[in-house]
Amino acid sequence: RMLQIAVVGVATVLLALQFRERKADFELIICICGSLLIMGFSLNKLNGIVRSVNQIQSYIGMEESHYLILIKIVGITYLSEFASDICRDTGHSSVGSFVELAGKLSIMALSMPIILALLDMIRLF
Repeated sequence: RMLQIAVVGVATVLLALQFRERKADFELIICICGSLLIMGFSLNKLNGIVRSVNQIQSYIGMEESHYLILIKIVGITYLSEFASDICRDTGHSSVGSFVELAGKLSIMALSMPIILALLDMIRLF
């Protein structure tokens, strides 16, 4: 699978470079499409990760709400990185930085229940 991802990545970049001078709009569209295709290939890995997290959940008795928060955090991480990279690729690095900041703040806000639960556990010991 990684070979396919590498080929799609290189092909996307080479195709986008062909449009850089003449049609910059096409370059962006090609990069976004290639990135989404690579993301689709990568989603297959998610099954194994979810199984592992389920196993960890059964070992430590993690609440399902905390499990869902962890999945959301991973999604926010990838989404904000993807969006900020697109912003940077189009020459808008300041917007990309704010997208990353918003992602980090979202993760921090979302993780507060888990942090509080950990502190409660520590306090009980």
